[in-house]
Amino acid sequence: MPHMALIHRATLTPTKVELLATWLPGRSWYRGAPGATVERVASYRFDDPEGAVGIETILVTVGDGATYQVPLTYRGAPLEGGDDWLIGTLEHSALGTRWVYDATGDLVYAEALAQAVLTGSGQAQEFIDNDGHLEPRPPSMSIMTSNISADFAEARAVTAVHGTTPGDPTLIETDKLTLTVPRLLNHAVSAPGAVLFGTWPGQPASIPLAFANPR
Repeated sequence: MPHMALIHRATLTPTKVELLATWLPGRSWYRGAPGATVERVASYRFDDPEGAVGIETILVTVGDGATYQVPLTYRGAPLEGGDDWLIGTLEHSALGTRWVYDATGDLVYAEALAQAVLTGSGQAQEFIDNDGHLEPRPPSMSIMTSNISADFAEARAVTAVHGTTPGDPTLIETDKLTLTVPRLLNHAVSAPGAVLFGTWPGQPASIPLAFANPR
């Protein structure tokens, strides 16, 4: 079955970009000026097999054009033990209150990222629910993987996150892998293991978005 993400036609209050504009200046890896304009560039989604958690990575530019990568998870209830990763809440006109987390502290994201990097499964196809009729939405960016080897076969099934080290890049230590997630995408980042690359409008050359390395 193909990976898919169902997008509701809805009003969000505040918007995702408004949430990020408040949250980003407090990050250690943020290089922009306080109050700088945050603009969405592109995004890609992964599928939660349980269908309960939204998983979306948003790329935004800030002020002078620096591009940041922010993985998010959207939940219908607070994440137990997730207070340190809470970005904020928003009101979704179709789904109600949604708790928005920095996904690097969320096991569901780690599971999905490991699968994407180590299987080359790609991003979830987005469909917009238009009065019960599902309309496919073209992706706003492309992702692809490389350096996958047979050594990764058992590492795909991540079942626990032992710790996350904030910073640029952010390191997620799981029971099977170290996942590395660059935050500022305007400079070269390299790490061992399998690589998730991305391209988007205005960025035709592939940029590393994540790395997976067996522990």
